[in-house]
Amino acid sequence: MNKQFKLYLALVASGAAGINLLPAQNKKAAMAALPVNGKEVIVYTTAQNTDYRLAKTGTLPISAKLQPDEELSVFVDPGYTFQTLLGIGGALTDASAETFYKLPKDKQKEFLTAYFDRDKGIGYTLARTSIQSCDFSSETYSYVKEGDKELKTFDISHDKKYRIPFIKEAMAATGGRLTLYASPWSPPAFMKDTKVVQKGGKLLPEYRQSWANFFVRYINALQKEGVPVWGLTVQNEAMSASPWESCQFTAEEEKDFVKYYLGPTLHKNGMGNKKVIIWDWNRDFVYQRASAILQDPEAAKYIWGMGFHWYESFSTGGARYDKVRLAYQAFPDKNLLFTEGCIEHYEANKVHDWALGERYGQAMINDFNAGTAGWTDWNVLLDEKGGPNHAGNQCFAPVHGNTQTGALTYTNIYYYIGHFSKFIRPGAKRIACSATNDKLLATAFRNTDGTIAVVVMNKTDDKKDYLLWVKDRAVKVTSEPHSIQTLVVK
Repeated sequence: MNKQFKLYLALVASGAAGINLLPAQNKKAAMAALPVNGKEVIVYTTAQNTDYRLAKTGTLPISAKLQPDEELSVFVDPGYTFQTLLGIGGALTDASAETFYKLPKDKQKEFLTAYFDRDKGIGYTLARTSIQSCDFSSETYSYVKEGDKELKTFDISHDKKYRIPFIKEAMAATGGRLTLYASPWSPPAFMKDTKVVQKGGKLLPEYRQSWANFFVRYINALQKEGVPVWGLTVQNEAMSASPWESCQFTAEEEKDFVKYYLGPTLHKNGMGNKKVIIWDWNRDFVYQRASAILQDPEAAKYIWGMGFHWYESFSTGGARYDKVRLAYQAFPDKNLLFTEGCIEHYEANKVHDWALGERYGQAMINDFNAGTAGWTDWNVLLDEKGGPNHAGNQCFAPVHGNTQTGALTYTNIYYYIGHFSKFIRPGAKRIACSATNDKLLATAFRNTDGTIAVVVMNKTDDKKDYLLWVKDRAVKVTSEPHSIQTLVVK
């Protein structure tokens, strides 16, 4: 093994960004030395107007090809690595838990297998939950009684009925490999200037320490129930004044809360390993929020990364993946995490609309290519009405459970997400990947076992033949109209 390649391997093992860190004169030698030993490509497909749903549709030989022709191609180069994958998953909300426990036992088992079993399902490894109630709860509630600044009445009994048992079942279904983080929608009403949990409002300065202590009490309470919390977001939708539970933080307010209260309080209580995530709102402002907070080293030292949602289309007219990419480039020592997305305005007659999954596929490919380390869908399960939801904003989920009949309905969102979560595993490194034109979208990761997973999406009405080119090997592949494929190079 030559010295350049040894240096490359050392950099990858240490989590360095990739080959770009090598001295310029060594790049060519290290790239040439990087092996791509794959001999075959296993193709898994989900396609409209077919029976293909994460179906194995071919095993293709991949052979030497140094110079690609001028044809539709997806180029993959394992020599350039980027972010490391934290995980892919969804939110374990009150709504999901309540729906789950209204289903028959056999359907509960089917659901857990479908989501959390890697071999028989799609292998979720990441989950989010709410601290206190959110819109996807049947009611608004708090863990403390009104006016209890000292948190003497702190009690999570509400969550012990449905949500905590549900989280524990999900964790068990993964074999204990589920990374859980939690987000508050609002502090208790008495801690806010508006004295209500809905419609925004601000955390009053005199309650900042009490609210930081609240996070500690929450982590300890879940730990006591056998539910470890990996991380926290400071505030769900930090600029929103939603008609349901919500609270607003300016960048300065969020920075000061982390810097002077939340960060020090976690460390003081032996929780310095808990990951703190700022922003937790839309892509359009993720760079601005990161820039305003992370340039303060005393605040930044407590922060793992930036969370973001996809609802910026309401204000900016389109997905702003460029803002995610800019944050990734500007703050390479921090992480990016997609913390929420769903398709709103639930209509039962649209559960089989193919556009549902395509929105997810497009978002996931673009978010990963922009530098996202993890991707979290919203509710993993909702009922036949897109709820329960006390605020009346019912939504779609990948899976809907009919609480009257016990039936489970799998939308194509489930399968589109599965093309990522089943084949791209925690610890995988994103590698260079590009399609030659916009007829196809693609991203690629190299797993820790050496396999390469390439996700290719075709949103057009036409079948597309393309060349999958991995370093110096290639194979012809066919993409069905309105389809998504995962190509596993072994």
